[in-house]
Amino acid sequence: MPIEKRWVVKPQGAPATVAAMASALRLSPVLANLLVQRGIDTVEKAEKFFNPSLADLHDPFLMKDMDRAVARVEDAVRAGEKIMIYGDYDVDGCTAVALVYKFLRQIGHKNLMFYIPDRYTEGYGISIKGIDLAARKGVGLIIALDCGIKATEKVVYAKTKGVDFIICDHHLPAEEIPQAVAVLDPKRVDCSYPFDELSGCGVGFKLVQAYAQKNDIPFRQIVSLLDLLVVSIASDIVPLTGENRILAHFGLENLNREPSKGLLSIIKICGLDKHNITIDDIVFKIGPRINAAGRMRMDENDENASPSGGHAAVELLIEGNESVAQQFGSVIDAYNQDRKSIDRSVTQEAHDYIERNPELKRLKSTVVYNPKWMKGIVGIVASRLIETYYRPTVVLTMSNGFVTGSARSVPGFDLYQAVESCSDLLENFGGHMYAAGLTMRPENVGEFTRRFNAFVEENIDPQMLVPQVDIDSELLFSDITPEFRRSLNRFQPFGPGNTAPVFMTCGVSNRGDAKLVGMDCEHLRMDLVQRQKPNTSLQTIAFQQPTHYEWVKSGRPIDICYQIVENHYRGTVTTQLRIKDIKPVMK
Repeated sequence: MPIEKRWVVKPQGAPATVAAMASALRLSPVLANLLVQRGIDTVEKAEKFFNPSLADLHDPFLMKDMDRAVARVEDAVRAGEKIMIYGDYDVDGCTAVALVYKFLRQIGHKNLMFYIPDRYTEGYGISIKGIDLAARKGVGLIIALDCGIKATEKVVYAKTKGVDFIICDHHLPAEEIPQAVAVLDPKRVDCSYPFDELSGCGVGFKLVQAYAQKNDIPFRQIVSLLDLLVVSIASDIVPLTGENRILAHFGLENLNREPSKGLLSIIKICGLDKHNITIDDIVFKIGPRINAAGRMRMDENDENASPSGGHAAVELLIEGNESVAQQFGSVIDAYNQDRKSIDRSVTQEAHDYIERNPELKRLKSTVVYNPKWMKGIVGIVASRLIETYYRPTVVLTMSNGFVTGSARSVPGFDLYQAVESCSDLLENFGGHMYAAGLTMRPENVGEFTRRFNAFVEENIDPQMLVPQVDIDSELLFSDITPEFRRSLNRFQPFGPGNTAPVFMTCGVSNRGDAKLVGMDCEHLRMDLVQRQKPNTSLQTIAFQQPTHYEWVKSGRPIDICYQIVENHYRGTVTTQLRIKDIKPVMK
């Protein structure tokens, strides 16, 4: 049985402010309230929110070290020096590498190469193997993207090999900043850049923007790169506020109007409507395919295999020939199919293990270990287990003689603190409140499991173990007019910091035949009406919620919370409610 969710209605905006905003902007009070809840409480703020402008992007030279970074790239371009673009193996890293590589190629610099480390043999970040390759290939400058902020020793090592570094990162720095030529990271304490929530690709774009600005390259020439940047912003789950909102807005325009050949091949493989791609489409369809390449282990015996799966992803993203891009796209999609098959299998194994051990089910956290599981998918498996058991979760496997794994949390619980409490047992660890990675010696697994579980037991608020649905506002079906939908669309793109609003409607019932749909009849489709306005019927879909089928089919009333979406099918656009949760109304 699914865990029953707790519904929490967010505090509503001050009535006078909401009324003033509704009147000035000609919005319904419900939508004016959404603005105020998001901190948009003046007409001026609303105008900027509803009308993003590239003119509002910050001056890239406000970022610490940007002048030094641009000067070093100028020197390299002028001298025809070989440049290596180096990035992490996830979506953010691969798109960042592709964006900077394409720009340098676009301005005529041909002495270029790129490098994505292998997750299994090199791990995260700057590697000695990558630096050694750069030195052998005659590289004078490495531009590192989405990694490098803690690579102090590696940067020193590279210097002994005659290789300079420019670091473009967005992760929290340590106390010591690497002694690179330039370190671009808006999270540096000595950096006064006005927006510190850029993705790694976003920092790379600011370098490109600065170079273009300094060298009188028209801004419109780099706008075409924003399709890559929006894929990074959506996939890396950075806040869709401030500069990210502007970049995502125009990136989506590119993605829907004229995407690069590599992204177009993925769009076609996903079967997406080419002109109605949303942030959700990137998060759930485009991003996972790019990510899958970096997650999969390469065949070391295959002479034709790419140096890493992430390398193949970048090849796709920089490809300018449509037919070649389609071939790369098929390879990436195959990686994704393999990844899905493996993560389903491993998730089932982990689930079965927990179900066979009643003492594990009684705990307030989950730690599972199997040395045979693939390192690249343990983070996904941890997230899947949270969907079932809803508690802080660590999934561990064996890699290169060490036990390594990923941890995921539930809202409100500081997972990083829990992992840090076991730091004496760990070789290394990193992450943040809701996600972390860790490595330990095999003999420490038992003690780590005991201490991690004990820390969670002592520190977690029991309410955190109950899934919560945050509801923006109550709504009547009769409020959902065409004008309401058009105004709601202006709130997009949705994401962290500007989430798709969740509405609640009480006392609705099934009008037609409720149906269970999907391969395993796991989704519930209904046409619902509200008692106050029985002539207003709306199509709804409740994914992974078959539980209340018999109740709904009988016509008995339910309360629902949901998001309002547009369903595009064969040129027809209809309104659909995507139901988050259902509560039967007990009379």
